[in-house]
Amino acid sequence: MTPRTARTLLASALAGLMMSSPLQAADAPLTDAIQQQIDTVMPRVVDWRRDIHQHPELGNREHRTAGLVADHLTSLGLEVRTGIAYTGVVGILRGAQPGPVVALRADMDALPVTEEVDLPFASKVRTTYNGEEVGVAHACGHDNHVAILMGVAQVLAAQKEQLTGTVLFVFQPAEEGAPEGEEGGAELMLKEGLFADIRPDAMFGLHVMPAPVGTIAVRTESTMASSDSFSIKVHGKQTHGGMPWAGVDPIVVSSQIVLGLQTIVSRQLDATRSPSVISLGAIHGGVRSNIIPEEVEMQGTIRTFSEESRTQIHQRMTQTAAHIAESTGARAEVTISPGYPVTVNDTQLTEAMMPTLRRVAGDKLQQARLLTASEDFAFFAQQVPSMYFFLGAAPDNPELVYPNHSPKFYADERALPIGVTAMTALTLDYLQQQASR
Repeated sequence: MTPRTARTLLASALAGLMMSSPLQAADAPLTDAIQQQIDTVMPRVVDWRRDIHQHPELGNREHRTAGLVADHLTSLGLEVRTGIAYTGVVGILRGAQPGPVVALRADMDALPVTEEVDLPFASKVRTTYNGEEVGVAHACGHDNHVAILMGVAQVLAAQKEQLTGTVLFVFQPAEEGAPEGEEGGAELMLKEGLFADIRPDAMFGLHVMPAPVGTIAVRTESTMASSDSFSIKVHGKQTHGGMPWAGVDPIVVSSQIVLGLQTIVSRQLDATRSPSVISLGAIHGGVRSNIIPEEVEMQGTIRTFSEESRTQIHQRMTQTAAHIAESTGARAEVTISPGYPVTVNDTQLTEAMMPTLRRVAGDKLQQARLLTASEDFAFFAQQVPSMYFFLGAAPDNPELVYPNHSPKFYADERALPIGVTAMTALTLDYLQQQASR
């Protein structure tokens, strides 16, 4: 992206911020006062986003970002809790009247990626990650999530005297995973008692995606895949490459196991029930062309959209690898490391909030497709009824559209007011729905 293109994008984004908001255009029931507060906070949301983008931090290391968030929530008069799961921050807004509890979540961490987007606020940060020097960038858009939720907190804090219920603002570290040897993320926040004394009745989260600005995509039930990693060590018997019969070749055995694993999804699971993926990402074995090695190690990932399929795949992988290896005189050692569970949107909650999202997005509200990426919001959704949706933030120029995690990923700032509006409206509508029951 050239400097001229960057200036054009930023000018377009600022112009978009000056336009009427989605809810205002859709004649939604936000009061003029709330709408004015959203309009007022938007310049600060843009500034926060750019500041966080320029100063990205990896998982469990989000000290500067957490400090920025905590200072802002404190200035709003919220009860603020810090240091949850290392750097997590929670703000508690108690309305004037008791009522239900709504939790809103934003993830704060960046990725070990060197940014290639030429912006005035592009990241130049470098650090050490798992022993290697890396660039750091918000290549997944979490800077947008944090800025949006900071803006929502300011809007809702101004409505404290009119609120019936409580709002938790959850700023979560390490969504992309903790460094090697550490725990982190949503699972650790829950382990440390995030919902111990204030348990939400509903929880909402969003994620920017490379879809047209203004698009909101959501679906009921399974939304994003579970993600487990695995390692298979095949133990053979080392020998001369010219005399393979004198040993047991773990490379050939590994090749058979790779093919066998693919039959689990294609031939052993009910294809009409839940899509699944087993992918090998690395195979290591041997040091010389004429030596058959003692051992080969394979590493990969498992993705699926149901816990039943997830369990079956784990069992069948272990059986398949072990039996293939045994038939050749080798031995296979399978280790599966559970990652994130399936992200499941509560059907009743999602259907109840669809009118709200429709008012925000209008005809740009879409049914989200199943996404084989994973999200540790899933741990929250296991605890309380939750809804996770996607916010389009792609530039208009298709040549500038790149997927999340790309070094060229760019989120158009015209999506920011839509995110603030959506999260604000979801919170107020949910509290109103519950109060009227």
